[in-house]
Amino acid sequence: MAIQVGDSIPSATFKVKTDSGLDDVSTEDLFSGKKVVLFALPGAYTPTCSAKHLPGFITNADAIKAKGVDTIACLSVNDAFVMGSWGKEQGADGSVLMLADGNGDFSKAIGLDFDASGFGMGTRSQRYAMIVEDGKVTTLNVEQPGAFEVSSAEAVMAAL
Repeated sequence: MAIQVGDSIPSATFKVKTDSGLDDVSTEDLFSGKKVVLFALPGAYTPTCSAKHLPGFITNADAIKAKGVDTIACLSVNDAFVMGSWGKEQGADGSVLMLADGNGDFSKAIGLDFDASGFGMGTRSQRYAMIVEDGKVTTLNVEQPGAFEVSSAEAVMAAL
């Protein structure tokens, strides 16, 4: 069963590529006592993710943070090196935290994973955006397969 509004974020650890190597970021560190926008997408470097989803949050980062958001985080079932490189190429440094859910453990734990084996991509995250306040989901917008509407930066700003 997928996570719902009002549910707590489960305990998990993400990897983040930094200039000094790889860092672990726990859900407790990321969400406790903070207001966070977490958006997820099927894959780094994929067409919609690269042309619309991540760029929308980078462009609107200041406006989103002006609404009281502490962190904007992008999650994908990719490794931290891929997420780090993609974030650098997209200009995400300083505006969007690039989280690697390398084995898809978090995506599975919240019930928002899907089988993309037919595309040669294995298990991936569904496309969604959520607002999390002090570890509790207050808004959850999950896209229908192939769609890009309710998880956009603009939709998140309207929900804030």
